[in-house]
Amino acid sequence: MNSLNNPSYRIVAIHGEGIGAEVVEASLKVLQYVAKLEKFNLQVDYGWLGKTALDKFGSYFPKITADLCDGSDGIVFGAVTQGGLLELRKHYDLFCNLRPIRIFDSLLHKSSLRPEKVRNLDILVIRELVSGIYFGPAGRSVDEQGGYGYHTMLYYDDEIRRIARQALQKAQKRRGLLTVAHKENALPHLPWTRLVQEEALNFPGVTVEPMLVDNLAMQMVLNPQRFDVILASNLFGDILSDIGGALIGSVGLLGSASLNANGFGLYEAIHGTAPDIAGRGIANPLGTLGACVLMLQQWGEAGAVQRILAAQNRVLAKGYRTADLSPQGSEILVNTEELIDLLLEELSHAQDSEFGVLYESYR
Repeated sequence: MNSLNNPSYRIVAIHGEGIGAEVVEASLKVLQYVAKLEKFNLQVDYGWLGKTALDKFGSYFPKITADLCDGSDGIVFGAVTQGGLLELRKHYDLFCNLRPIRIFDSLLHKSSLRPEKVRNLDILVIRELVSGIYFGPAGRSVDEQGGYGYHTMLYYDDEIRRIARQALQKAQKRRGLLTVAHKENALPHLPWTRLVQEEALNFPGVTVEPMLVDNLAMQMVLNPQRFDVILASNLFGDILSDIGGALIGSVGLLGSASLNANGFGLYEAIHGTAPDIAGRGIANPLGTLGACVLMLQQWGEAGAVQRILAAQNRVLAKGYRTADLSPQGSEILVNTEELIDLLLEELSHAQDSEFGVLYESYR
């Protein structure tokens, strides 16, 4: 970013595979329009990751992409099937993954639960992202019993402590409850509870609630409103956060931010490549747009955040739905492009009076 009076940002957009290009480009239209409204400059460069990068450069995470990302203000990412993403996360040490689960009032009836179970739902899942079972020693071998495979869930204490501090800081700014997902009855050498509680001594206003991950998953379905911030390892966070899709109506609504210690981030929806609908123009772009909102929030662009949240609420309140939200009755089915056009129209008419309340609810 340059001067405070006329800030400028440079981002790297990476389509990836499947619906990645569709949801990224759709979200960039909104992002660039809001940049004009809020009078900040936005430069977009394009990088490659995954199979498209392998085909073009012979590497899932090519140096040209790394060079583009270096010095940028953020990465807006689509999705890949395999290869490149874990390497990118590790390369920039994007250890802190934020996955907000918030429901729109107009989509209460889309939840898998009764509306009263999810009304005002606001959970923040914080997932450790660059260690654990996805990065521990792994492979295949053979012994006297035959062939076998293995993946190692390895965590250094310092890795748990640093993500714990991030989660405690977030809980301190929210409702003050941090639920720690663990499986210490079966994995006693990964002492998440003890390490988080030790770090919590520096956050006296936060209540730390350890919970076995299998029970936590059940409680997210039985009584999701009880949760505030949920801290989880790489594997557990991956699984738990997807429950959010069922809670709020569609996994296509969920965005995420993956940050390093310097605040540099990768912003993406939590869904995959969705090859069954790729190229059909019907993907829901709100997950990726939600990730862009997290990026704007990280930059401190409160006005842009407020504008997008207001537009989303107004469009959904009018009954417009993408296919993943199973429109029924008076609801109106729209494709990706139509939804973005509706958002742009709302942005051009949104009233400033709406913004403050919406932004405060998103923090």
